[in-house]
Amino acid sequence: MELKKIKPKKIYEEVSEMLYEKIRAGDLKPGDRLDSVEQLAEQLQVSRSAIREALSALKAMGLIEIKQGSGTFVKSTPSKQLDFPLSTLTLTNKKDVSHLLKVRKIIEVGAAASAAIHRTNEDIQTMLRILDDMKLAQGDGELGEKADFQFHAAISAASQNPLLATILDQVSGLMIETMKETRRIWLYSKKTTSEKLYDEHMQIFLAIKQQNEELAKHAMSSHLSNVEEVLMHYFDTTESTKE
Repeated sequence: MELKKIKPKKIYEEVSEMLYEKIRAGDLKPGDRLDSVEQLAEQLQVSRSAIREALSALKAMGLIEIKQGSGTFVKSTPSKQLDFPLSTLTLTNKKDVSHLLKVRKIIEVGAAASAAIHRTNEDIQTMLRILDDMKLAQGDGELGEKADFQFHAAISAASQNPLLATILDQVSGLMIETMKETRRIWLYSKKTTSEKLYDEHMQIFLAIKQQNEELAKHAMSSHLSNVEEVLMHYFDTTESTKE
């Protein structure tokens, strides 16, 4: 009998799951204010960085919003149709990641096309600022990951389709973990660099700015195909070293 290797949870994942369950169960309702990072860290006896990572994951899923100077507030409850524990967000094996990337491509290629049609000048300025941050962050994994995710979120917002944005919010918890791992692999891969990742995002941006629907679809599809190729190569390499 073959059994999967058990992967220990990181502290921030445990914190995320606890908060996620409280939101799902209704213990924390939309509009409720969470305790501060310092208070949560003290209550749970974990580091502040673990709390920040947990909140970042929940924000990526669209469940909370962080208002500067005001605090962190519950934004929405998880969709019952897409109700999953945060422990499933971690990359587990090659097959799971392949399935996730295919779902991501279906959604994001369409989002890029819609953004090319409906984007506003404000959307363009937002994406441009994020790209500037991405360029400045080269070599800084944490900042690069943040800009990477923000760019994809900005595209969904530029589609001007609230339903599409909501769907992306619900699955972004899965996506952000893939993107974070992808970026680490990309940064340290011998074949690819952070500059290449930046250039691919720039091609998507230019297509959307030009309102070229087909070019936007092609640029996003090409980018995500490259992401998949890097990840699959990563899994092939790591699996071969275990044998």
